[in-house]
Formats: sequence, C-alpha cells, structure tokens
Amino acid sequence: MAKWTRLAIGAGIVGVLVAAAALPSGLLAGFVATRVAVATTDLPTALAQPSVPQASRLYAADGKTLITTFADLNRTDVALADVAPVMRQAIVAAEDTRFYEHGAVDPRSVLRALVANGRSGETQQGASTLTMQYVRNVLKTDPRATDEERAAATQDSVGRKIQEMRYAVAVEHALTKDEILARYLNIVYFGAGAYGIAAAAQTYFSTTPDKLTLPQAALLAGLVQSPDAYDPIHGDQAAAQARRGYVLDSMVKAGHVSAADADQAKRQPLRLDPGSVPNGCTAATPADSRFFCDYFVSWWQQQKAFGDTPQQRLAALRDGGYRITLSMDPEVQETATKAATEVYDYDSPRALPIAAVQPGTGRVLALAVNRHYSLDKKPGDTVDQLVAGGSSVTGYQAGSTFKLFTMLAALEAGQTLDTGFDAPSRLRTHWADGGPASCDGFYCPANDNPSWMDGYRTMWTGFGRSVNTYFVRLEEQVGAAKAVEMAQRLGIQFRAKSDAERASNDADDWGSFTLGVADTTPLDLANAYATIAADGTYCAPLPVTGITDANGKKVAAAEPTCKRVLEPDVARAAVDAARCPVGQRGAFGQCDGGTATQVSTMLGGRPVAGKTGSAEGNATESFVGFTPQAAVAGIAANPSRPADGVGAAVQQDVIAAVAHVLGRAVNGQPERGFTPPSTAVAFENGSSPAVPWPHDGYGEQARRYP
Repeated sequence: MAKWTRLAIGAGIVGVLVAAAALPSGLLAGFVATRVAVATTDLPTALAQPSVPQASRLYAADGKTLITTFADLNRTDVALADVAPVMRQAIVAAEDTRFYEHGAVDPRSVLRALVANGRSGETQQGASTLTMQYVRNVLKTDPRATDEERAAATQDSVGRKIQEMRYAVAVEHALTKDEILARYLNIVYFGAGAYGIAAAAQTYFSTTPDKLTLPQAALLAGLVQSPDAYDPIHGDQAAAQARRGYVLDSMVKAGHVSAADADQAKRQPLRLDPGSVPNGCTAATPADSRFFCDYFVSWWQQQKAFGDTPQQRLAALRDGGYRITLSMDPEVQETATKAATEVYDYDSPRALPIAAVQPGTGRVLALAVNRHYSLDKKPGDTVDQLVAGGSSVTGYQAGSTFKLFTMLAALEAGQTLDTGFDAPSRLRTHWADGGPASCDGFYCPANDNPSWMDGYRTMWTGFGRSVNTYFVRLEEQVGAAKAVEMAQRLGIQFRAKSDAERASNDADDWGSFTLGVADTTPLDLANAYATIAADGTYCAPLPVTGITDANGKKVAAAEPTCKRVLEPDVARAAVDAARCPVGQRGAFGQCDGGTATQVSTMLGGRPVAGKTGSAEGNATESFVGFTPQAAVAGIAANPSRPADGVGAAVQQDVIAAVAHVLGRAVNGQPERGFTPPSTAVAFENGSSPAVPWPHDGYGEQARRYP
C-alpha cells in the first residue's frame, strides 16, 4: 500500500516535471520557477518571519561562563561564519550536492528519485533539495502552529509536496544560498535530542561548530538522513561509520576534499566525546549558582516584556533563544556560599541565607545559603527560595535592622539626628497589648542590655547600641504607620499574610514593628540598606546585566529600574547613624559604642555602615553591612521551625560572614566615602557642637577613617 501511495504522489509531481526533463538546465530552472512560483508575501508567517524554538542561555557576569540553558529543544543558532567550512561542505555533499547550482527545486533529482523509488517500492533516493528540507523543518517545528498544522508539514500528499516546492522557490527569491544553508544548519535534527549544528557539535563531540574536523563533520552530516538509524551514541556505530564514508566519498566527488584526505578520515575511529548541555536551574553550574538561577527565573516571570502571563514568559524563556548575562559575581557568590557553610553545615536544620546587592543599580551580586538546590530528598536538599523569598517562603524576622525605617520616618518628618531623650530599661507605650511584652495591658518593650543601653540617647547612639526603648519611643512620636510605609517604600515586602494584613489595616497600632517582628528576606533587607547607600535612590532587585533576543537585539528589561524615594540629605543622615554600630565615627563624631565594631577593622578601616538585629528570644540573628558600592545582608534562622531559636552566640559568626562577603564585593574597587549629611538634618540648632577627640568607642582605625 505504501508503494502505491508513493507512486501516486510521484505521478502528481511528474505532471509538472516530465516535460521539463529534456530542457537545458538554464531553461529547466525557469520552467520550474514559473510552474510553482509563489509571491514572497504569500509565504506563511513561519517562513516569512521564522520563529524556530531555540534554547536560551544563561551566563555568569563575565558573559562567557555558561551557567545553564533553558530549553524544550536543545537548539541554539550560530552564524554560518562560525561553522567550520568542512561542515558546510559535508552537509551539502550529503543532502544536496548541486545546492549551489540549481534553484529551489532540482527536477532531474526528482525524476531520478521517482524512477529509483518506484522500482524498489521503498524510498532509497531523496528528491528534496536542501531548501525544500529547510521549508519542511520550519513548518513542522513552528511553535505558533497547531499540532495539526505541524503534522501537515510532513504529510505524504501531492498537494503538500507541490506546496513545499512553491514555498522553496519563494525562499530562494528572498534569501541567498548561504543564508538558506545557515538556517538549515541551525534547524535540522541530528539525533540524540540535538537540533541544529551547535547542539550536534556539543552532543557528539563536546565542541563548537567552528572547531569540527573533517571526520566529525562527515559523521554529523551523515546523521541527518536518518538520525535514529545512524545514531552512534545509542545505536549502530558501524552503520554510522559506513554513512560517514558515504559522505566523505560525496565530498571527494564534489571536489571539496582529496581522495587521500577522505581515506585518512575513513580510517579514523569515531572518537565520540558525548557532551551534555545543562538545562534548568537544578543542572546549573557551578552548583552554588542554583539559588541565584532560581531567583532569576522568578524575576523573568514577572517581566511583561516576555509575555502577558507568567506561563507565556516561561515559555519564551524556554524557546526564545535569549542570551542572558547574570549580575552574579562568581567570586562574591563563592565567598557567600563559603561564609554560609562555615556557620552551618549543609545538612543543618538552621540556615544562613546571604544576599549581596549593588547600590544605585539594584543588581544582585550573590544569593547563597547552606543548602543544595535539588529536588532530591536528602538532608540539606531543597528548591525553596530561602534567600529571596517566594512561594511558601515568607522570610524571617530581622530584629533591630528595622529600626532604620523608624529613623528615616522621623528624619523625613523633620526630626534631627541629635533628637534625644531618656531611654529607660522598660518603656510603657500608649499601644494596647496583651502579649508577653505587656504591662497593665499596654505594650512595654525592654532593652536587651540595660546597663549598656539605658540612658540619654540620640539617633546616633540609639542606633549604635541598638536601644529598643529609644526607637519605640521615636516610633510613637512619628507614628508606627509612617515606619511601616517607609519600609515598603524601600522595598520590604510583607509576604506573610498576617504581616500584610496588619500593614494594610492596623499599621498605626503596630508598636513592635520597629523591633523587626515582620518577616523579611536577606535580599529585601540588603536592598533597603542599599537604598540609603545610594543617597535615597531605590532600585528594584535585578539579577541580570544584559539580555539579547534571538536576533541579537537588546531587551530593555535588563536595565535598572530606579526611583528616588528619599531626599538625599535624609538618606545621608541615616547612613551617618549607621556607621555607629560598625565602629566608625560618622561625619560629626557623635557615635558612642556599637554592636558590631569589629566590622570597621575587618574592612580595613574602609568607610562602612550597618546594623545588627536579634529577634525575640534570639530566634534569629541578622546583620546587614554596606559601603557606597555594595550592601550585604544575612539572617541566621531555622526556615522550617522558626521557634527553634539560633541563639545569641551565632551573632558574631553572622557578622563575620557578612563582613567577609562585603569585603569580597568591594575588593579591588577604589575606596569611596559616604557623603556627609548637612548640619541642618544632623542638629536641631543647625550647627555641629565641639566633639572631644578621640571619641568613646573609637580607636586609631576610626581616626584614620572618619
């Protein structure tokens, strides 16, 4: 039955071609073109504007180191100039020897194939030109077509074959032979899941198309006719070797190689070196980049430039052929991973997620945690986004790091850094409260270390020593809702439903907010502090430095999205106070003790600022440190059991871990100082008082780096 079907199809085509067989070659091409011509404007969209699925590739910040790919099909386009000449010659010799001599259709090949195949009853000779094959491959892989339309592209029918010829003629009018060859090499299937020559070179020989040798090129060209039958990796290597010999002989006949070179190539073993291309975040390399990769995918799904819905955007990532360069700095990422795993082992129930951000751009430099990003069920394996949050991960309480938002709200409301009042061991507020911090039904927070914290405090000394009662009283003055709004303005997201509801409906009475009782993530926290480091310019977190589409066009989504959310002087005032916790003097020498004074020494006296944080009962321990060039935050917690307190002792480890990452992030960069705030925002009377030197809490490091 198959024999009669093929004969019927052939008979229909012969009606067009039989009279042409006796024509001279020049007239022959014109005859065919006249009979099957189609206007270029009548081409289907798939051919007029090809959208062939290809993998998107994710690179490290150097733009060269491949992290992973995203693909439904293993396929990546390359320019013809990036394909070895022997590969171009081999594919032409194997599939269409007269490709550069005939037009879109080769009538003599059609008639010769019809006679040979009709006699045998089997398809022994092909009649499709390379251009016709290109047309067929495009139509059967068009992602915009329906399943039925794709199936029709390979249907055994006279109508389909003639339509294929007509489209091929139009393609040859629109493109040069080299352009057609390039497109063909990028779309044809080579077997083993490899679509296009780039994927084939990697799959069979772990190389690139420009480095293919004669034996390698001949083998790959031979696979195209029947990829499964000649599959040398999973199938019959003898058949693949014989097919390679056929291609080499064809190359000799075409004058591409000498008989001696062909014979030498035939004698060589196949020398396969199968290579795989990573696909998806679980396969990303190095392994410590996988949480960053996961965050990138979440970010991508939020970008409207890639589709109307998250599903469409993910599909675009998997078949759009994008080239993406991550903002991830490999050295900072490696340092962050090492720092996290030195505090807790991979299989520890407790975790230290760390995030690093670049102020002024929002570009994320590192996302690390002591976990393996894996779907396996082994201890330490997870795909939960523990660093940036998302899905079921709402974050962790970051304690006193949230005092920043109360301070900013107060400064914005007109209060100055020298705003001072007595900070008692325990403060009775006006907010009703029935919890453990209540006294007579009111919220009554206490200082953690009364002997060191109690007494007259300003924003400088209150922030430096992390005095709870000072900041709760300041929050009472400015209004808790203002502190909540400030946090949101600087990018703090309330992912926990209870936090979001309180922020929306009960912010005025959220007296404990300034003590960091709302969940956050290291990424949100680092970026909030990066905002003040950038003089009040907030930039949305950005995991990329560049994106180009399949045509090489830059995509605007890779550009920073920034806006001013604070007056520069307000931001600078907050920075000045934030220098107190880390052992530096600030612009006016008003600091008096800090909770992380070792950081200044660890950074070599470089201008730095930051803040520690401890959740109630030391359930979590946090630290965020920053310079004008980088901001880093880490939060030690038990992600699965928040009530399992990490304990106060780990705070020093968290501080050291974050400081090491910060040091790596600014390593090699010129030292930059913070811009001092004006005296108007620093002092109520608008002028700086005389300050004795040296000031309490500072030694020679602070003297050299005021």
